Amino acid sequence: MEELTIPPPACSVPEGPLVVDLDGTLSLSDTLHEGVLGLVAREPSALAQLPFWLARGKVGLKQQVADRALSDPAQLPYNGDVLEAIARAREGGRQVALVSAADHRQVEAVAAHLGLFDLAVGTGSPGAAGNLRGEAKAAFLVEKFGAGGFDYIGDSATDLPVWKAARRAFGVRISPGLQRLAAREGIDLHLIGGAGGLPLRALVRACRPHQWAKNLLILLPVLAAQQVAGLPAALLAMLCFSLTASAIYILNDLLDLPADRAHPRKKNRPFAAGAASALQGAGVSAGLLAASFLMAAVFLPLPFLWVLLLYLVLTTLYSLSLKRRMMVDVIGLAALYTLRIVAGSAATGIVLSPWLLVFSMFLFFALATIKRQAELEDLALRGKTSTEGRNLMTGDLPVYQAMSIAAAQAAVLVFALYSQDDQVQQQFAHPDLLLLICVILMLWIGRMQLMTRRGFMTDDPIVFTLRDRVGLICGLLMLAIFLVAALGDFG
Repeated sequence: MEELTIPPPACSVPEGPLVVDLDGTLSLSDTLHEGVLGLVAREPSALAQLPFWLARGKVGLKQQVADRALSDPAQLPYNGDVLEAIARAREGGRQVALVSAADHRQVEAVAAHLGLFDLAVGTGSPGAAGNLRGEAKAAFLVEKFGAGGFDYIGDSATDLPVWKAARRAFGVRISPGLQRLAAREGIDLHLIGGAGGLPLRALVRACRPHQWAKNLLILLPVLAAQQVAGLPAALLAMLCFSLTASAIYILNDLLDLPADRAHPRKKNRPFAAGAASALQGAGVSAGLLAASFLMAAVFLPLPFLWVLLLYLVLTTLYSLSLKRRMMVDVIGLAALYTLRIVAGSAATGIVLSPWLLVFSMFLFFALATIKRQAELEDLALRGKTSTEGRNLMTGDLPVYQAMSIAAAQAAVLVFALYSQDDQVQQQFAHPDLLLLICVILMLWIGRMQLMTRRGFMTDDPIVFTLRDRVGLICGLLMLAIFLVAALGDFG
């Protein structure tokens, strides 16, 4: 298939209109999918109504969603190559039409925002019968402009009847398989921009594999109890948690699209930027969950499977609701961190020390409040007082700082008491060396608080530590002290 852009028209021969599709063509995303996601994000109870709306047919679903949640046309990721093709057509004096199967209100909103179209027609528009896609769209355009009386830009197999009825057929992000199918149908399909296909790199990035480092916490029970025999089960539990976490990261990104697109850094995330579609993300998320739970059910103890299920439920609730509730969000984050340690215990059968659980909760509450501080510092730098989708206000910054400092100091105190526990004194060869970890903990957490205050904390605190040289040195020193304290009994 030849790749080209729409050429300028011949001066002496007037050309017919250029018709452009919306979803996947002009917009890199699908407005219906995003409308559903936006609705679920604002009203999770709407999820139960979706099957009933869909039972009335695709048109009914589109009407119900459009009644409640239109995608903001100012935030949609538009295809620059298609916009350039439209500009060329307009320069040549051609009529340009936006014709889409999306609800007519969504189509009209996009057309009004861009100001590039002479005609905007969608499902539900006067004269457009039924769902305006495939054969229905082809029939509408032939009736409107005549067979071969228009050029058409589309993106999917449903556009094949429209391409066949058009004078010239143009495709956006067309996969090799669709190119072959079009050729068999006798369609001379020209590509605008590059070829399409599954955006593997974007989908891998959406999984955020760098965040898997947080699941190293699952190994903590093995380390604390000095039971190397539990390491294989702990590592497999890490993998299950990592896959589940990636599935939830994708869900979170899909539900946060409007807020992410308004953020200076998050707007470059794959789904916000249109590098991957919501449908592709949902498929990958479902596949990761299936793989994770299958491995857990087959290879790990039943208690771990229940902990993994609890983690899934809590993270889903966090994405849908908890992250928007003041204080509940940071407590939820701390609980999710601590749940990883509980998962390590459930996978290996190692009984956790109550001291370790209390220490973890205080420490992770401190880290969760640091994460919120970083977001508030970023808000302040951008001159904003609150953030969309979160109950955060820059005026809350001193309170979060105070809570973080208090929780961090409490964590250090609890660890010091843990080191003097009778069971620890008997278990470790040199238990008093553990007190040195308290000093490094104070250095590490205090430095992170200062780095956050100065605007350098741009990621999750644990991920930030793994990228920060001083943080890595602190982590390695604490691990070395722990191992030296345990020498003689390890194994």
